[in-house]
Order: sequence, then structure tokens, then C-alpha cells
Amino acid sequence: MAPRTTRPVGTPTRGTTNPNRLRRMDRWIAAVHGPALRRSPEAPVAVDLGYGAAPWTAVELLARLRTADPRTRLYGIEIEPARVEAAKPYEHDGLSFVHGGFEVPVPGPVALIRAANVLRQYDEEQVTAVWRRLCERLAPGGLLVEGTCDEIGRRHVWVALDRSGPRTVTFATRLGSLERPSDLAERLPKALIHRNVPGEPVHAFLRDFDRAWAAAAPYASLGARQRWIRAVRDLAADWPLTDGPRRWRQGEVTVRWEALAPRE
Repeated sequence: MAPRTTRPVGTPTRGTTNPNRLRRMDRWIAAVHGPALRRSPEAPVAVDLGYGAAPWTAVELLARLRTADPRTRLYGIEIEPARVEAAKPYEHDGLSFVHGGFEVPVPGPVALIRAANVLRQYDEEQVTAVWRRLCERLAPGGLLVEGTCDEIGRRHVWVALDRSGPRTVTFATRLGSLERPSDLAERLPKALIHRNVPGEPVHAFLRDFDRAWAAAAPYASLGARQRWIRAVRDLAADWPLTDGPRRWRQGEVTVRWEALAPRE
């Protein structure tokens, strides 16, 4: 059982939420982390941390995780008691809502923690400590996914971490709405958003991505997806990408954390 405190750790978010807002993140989690969920000897436990003023994202996350492992149980955690009470009517077998924060007050280690649009209100200097605290709640092989998206889920950037720390950064977008890859810069998670300046790796990555996108302009006649795939193939020559065409077709690209990590 997670250690309980007299007061949840953290501060309330704005609570903004919309149905399907986090679908790109959810689908990536189910595809990439699904095998680890299925290997769990017991029913895997997932957490939607800071789900907001309405429970839609928690309900949707559980449904998508159950396509990977039907045994999955999910806890929605909110620091605002009124939001927990409002979500209670949506509870059912395998879905519960609890009052809490970064202490993650649910039984035992967890297979997945998703924290979407939670850390944007914190200072950059606070992120590492929050990551560490959340990763301490992970089971072996567990995953923390922390990131940001826009209000209707067209653009996302998230960091995936395990108990050893950050592993990858994923950029995901609705390709039909994209003018250039650097449009995703405004959705960088707190650990990176202030580092999108010359001299920092994430700035260089987005610069190179824009150049690859421009060079792939002839593929636009075949559709935005084909242009994205061509640009990402060119990007892979200089950056350590961890995924392949199956994910690229979804408007995603994932790069190793160490390639984008902030310079001291």
C-alpha cells in the first residue's frame, strides 16, 4: 500500500478536459506498453493522475488499455475532492476514483501512471522530483507517461519513464492540421518547453525536423502521412529514433530521451 499522507501532494490543475482529448497518448500506451501489461502475473493496475473536472479521460484510458489486457484495473486520482465525488457515478468493475496527488494512494505498485497536462503549472526545477516520486510507485517494468496536449487532442508531446528515469520523448499530431513539425513546440512538457532555444538539443531536433519536412514537400501530393513518413526517415539518419513506420503512420515519432535531455 502506498504511504498515505494527511494531505494530498500537489496543487489543483485547471481541470480542463474533453472527450477523446488524450486518444493519441492512450493508443501509444496500449501499443507500446501492452506487452508489459500482458506479462504481469496479476491484473495490472493503471492510474490516470489528475484527470480533471470530468472523468472522461479515465474512462477512455481503461477502455483502451483493456484492448491490450482485459484484466487491467484503473484508478482516477484527483486532488480536488469535488471532482472525485462528481466522478463516483462512473465507477464500475475495474474503475475507481480516489482523492490524492503525487503520493498515488492506491494499493501496491502500479503498471502505468499517466499524468497528462498536470505539470505545466509547476516550475521546471520541480519536475525531476515529481518524476522521481511517481516512478517510485511503479512496479518492475512499469511506465510513467507525462506530457501535454492541446485542448482537442491534435498535438501531443510526452516523456515515457521507468523506474530508472526518462527513456523516450514522443511527438504525436493530427497530420492534417500540421503546418510544420515545430508547431509541436508549444506542447513540449515542462521539462523541455523552456529549453526550446538555440544551443539546446530539443531546439536542434525541431530545427532538423522542419528541414526534413521541407525537403519532403514533393510527397505532399501523396498526402500528409506520406510526407511525415519521408521526413521521419530522413530525420532517423541523425537522431536516435526508437520506433518505425507502423507508429510513424499514426503521426508519431519517438526519440531517445538522452538525445533531447536539457543541457546543464
